[in-house]
Amino acid sequence: MPINSFEVTLSDTTPELIVSSDNMNQDIVLHNMSKSSNNYIFIAGSSDEADTTNNIHIDPGETINFTMRPNDELWGLSDPSGLNVGVLRIRLAD
Repeated sequence: MPINSFEVTLSDTTPELIVSSDNMNQDIVLHNMSKSSNNYIFIAGSSDEADTTNNIHIDPGETINFTMRPNDELWGLSDPSGLNVGVLRIRLAD
C-alpha cells in the first residue's frame, strides 16, 4: 500500500492535475495549505470541468478526504493564483 505525500501549486486560470489516474482505488486527503481568508482551492474530476465558480472548494486550512475509483483523475484551480494544495495519496490493494 504505497503512500505518497506532496504539494501541488495551482493557477487561477489553467487547471492543474492534482492526482493522476491509477488502476487501483486511491484514498485521497487534500489540505488547503493557505491560512489566509478568501484563499480557496477548487477541485473537479476533469480539466474541462474545473473552474472557480461551479465546483466544490476547500476553505483555507481545511482538509477533506475521499476515495477515488480506478481511472479517475482530480484537477484543481485556486483563487487567488499560486496557492498550494497538500496531498496524501494512498494506493489501495484489491
